Amino acid sequence: MNAELEGQVAIVTGGASGIGAATVALLAEAGARVVAADLQEARGGPGRFVPHDVTDEAAWRRLLDDVLDREGRLDILVNNAGISGRMGSIESTDVALWQKVQAVNSEGVFLGCQTAIEGMKKTGPGKPAAGGSIVNVSSIAGLQAGNGAIAYSASKGAVRLLTKSVALYCAEKKYAIRCNSVHPGGVDTPIFDNLWQMVGREPGKAFLDARHPIGHMAEPRELAEVILFLASGRSSFVTGAEFVADGGMTTGLMRRPPLGAS
Repeated sequence: MNAELEGQVAIVTGGASGIGAATVALLAEAGARVVAADLQEARGGPGRFVPHDVTDEAAWRRLLDDVLDREGRLDILVNNAGISGRMGSIESTDVALWQKVQAVNSEGVFLGCQTAIEGMKKTGPGKPAAGGSIVNVSSIAGLQAGNGAIAYSASKGAVRLLTKSVALYCAEKKYAIRCNSVHPGGVDTPIFDNLWQMVGREPGKAFLDARHPIGHMAEPRELAEVILFLASGRSSFVTGAEFVADGGMTTGLMRRPPLGAS
């Protein structure tokens, strides 16, 4: 067993499925004690499940108190929880959808970072742990503009710059807390279930596979590996960085068949 995170404690939001569940499993394999925080229950798998709403400030306080009381420390936070909302342009997106997506994807990450800093300071220099690592899951939609999912793109762009601001703040305060963001391309997770229902899983996945120069969508574990690197001491000199794991989608233009083409 790889025990590079032995003795460390991690929280993974959205830990019940997709990238979150894969991250919980991988961090646990590396020796961490992992709390999977999610609105939906995490069944089976490693780690301890805690019901959690990332948009609720009081819920973050309860989660931190629970982790510090039961585990005694906090070393890693993975802000992974997110929603796609529905597709919508600037003209078709209503305020309710905009606010819902921002509340989960942007404000939830803000609250997570704020809470994690408080917890990591309590186990910081001169105490059992030495700072910690915050990993925020953004998206390539936070790097490239798109007019079809404006609320989602704006929320993920906010995560990108929030990450850098947190990294700079912690560095100035000498908290020994690093903060980085991960920007996936297409990952085969339940976030695409609505698309599969509309066009069928097989043709939908073939279309998305073809949009990745590497030839396929990612599996959740492939993103979890990037998150493990950023959570571990192997990335000790990395903070305020954005790690793009998109199979080459943002490297340049590529001919792509339209959905439904043979």
